[in-house]
Amino acid sequence: MKGGKVLVKDCDDRCRESWPEDPTKVLSIMAKKTIADVQVSGLAVLMRCDFNVPLDDQLQITDDRRITEALPSIKSVLDRGGRVILMSHLGRPEGKDPAEDAKFSLKPVAARLNELLGCPVHFASDTVGDDAKAKAAALKNGEVLLLENVRFNKGEKKGDPEYAAVLAAMGDVYCNDAFGTCHRTEGSMVAVPNAMVGKPKVCGFLVEKEIRFLSDAIAHPQRPFVAIVGGKKVSDKINVIQNLLNICDKVLIGGAMAYTFSLAKGGTVGRSLVEKDKLDLARELMASGGEKLLLPLDTHCGDDFKGSCNKQVVKADHIPDEGNWEGFDIGPETIARYSDVIKSAKTVVWNGPMGVFEMPPFDAGTKAVAEAIVASHAVSIIGGGDSAAAIQEFGLADKVTHVSTGGGASLEMLEGKKFVAVELLDDK
Repeated sequence: MKGGKVLVKDCDDRCRESWPEDPTKVLSIMAKKTIADVQVSGLAVLMRCDFNVPLDDQLQITDDRRITEALPSIKSVLDRGGRVILMSHLGRPEGKDPAEDAKFSLKPVAARLNELLGCPVHFASDTVGDDAKAKAAALKNGEVLLLENVRFNKGEKKGDPEYAAVLAAMGDVYCNDAFGTCHRTEGSMVAVPNAMVGKPKVCGFLVEKEIRFLSDAIAHPQRPFVAIVGGKKVSDKINVIQNLLNICDKVLIGGAMAYTFSLAKGGTVGRSLVEKDKLDLARELMASGGEKLLLPLDTHCGDDFKGSCNKQVVKADHIPDEGNWEGFDIGPETIARYSDVIKSAKTVVWNGPMGVFEMPPFDAGTKAVAEAIVASHAVSIIGGGDSAAAIQEFGLADKVTHVSTGGGASLEMLEGKKFVAVELLDDK
């Protein structure tokens, strides 16, 4: 899965111990103040956003959704006479110099913000250096300053107190509008707000919306409540599946992780991606899930990783071991069964594609699931990452209730974890 992972490694006991006893209580998050709840006139708002947008080879933004989703919080400050200093990461530069690694620079984001906001958007060539300090001090009300990628500074990952103190001094108010990194404890998410003693610490409208949709869907679902979980590895989503089995009426499994379940049942999987060290956990999930856990009935296979390969549909647990056959998508029987379950749902949470949706014809399962969600008229939460990319690609994003901007963060919310970066914000 693209984006963050909930990666559970070798210790199966630790996996089991981390499953929440009462998932609905774990996800109940006290209401936090938003940027609308604080006075900002004449003040500098230090706002952490998630501008981790995709760029092409010419460093042009190919999807600006994470930028546009941050606009309401930014405009709220500007419209009320404040000024905004924006922080974000982009990729994983690992402390490299922005002059040497332009593909991680936030310069393209500054240019796009300037187009969208129609007001001065300044750009600092560093995060806590002389340029950032000077431009932050000179910033006028009604203007925006975007600091360079916070991950160019090693203090970001470490949560270094000196680094955090410099950033904290720039703002009169702290605002977290970066849902995509709310599950992380990096400097700009935790150390900086903790350093802003006595100053308001609030969430932005995007974080408020994401938490409201995801937590309410889990804690107070309309039933039937159906979860769809796909992706490559069972190990990425062990705790998510277990948590959802405790609270959902049905959990539908797709993607390459389904082949680990097939092998655990004693089936044949050909060259399909499997995790042989997770077979016992797959068996445990099947035993605990009972009739709630639905696995594919059939599989669409190919003998090479390309759309023009030889193809066949076989029973889910009977992918031939002879030849180069590999499962790439759920088959038509599974599509029909899953679609029927989804169409009768009142709440749907979807995280992870059903197959290799980027490569027709193996996009059929993922597309059918997306269409069934739309047809259900259920409260529908698309959990970021590849699921969000798929529903955007199919042109259905505006037909579901909510598309999350955070893959890893939405996964951890579905797992039942609390976020330190949210807990430290001011309560209403």
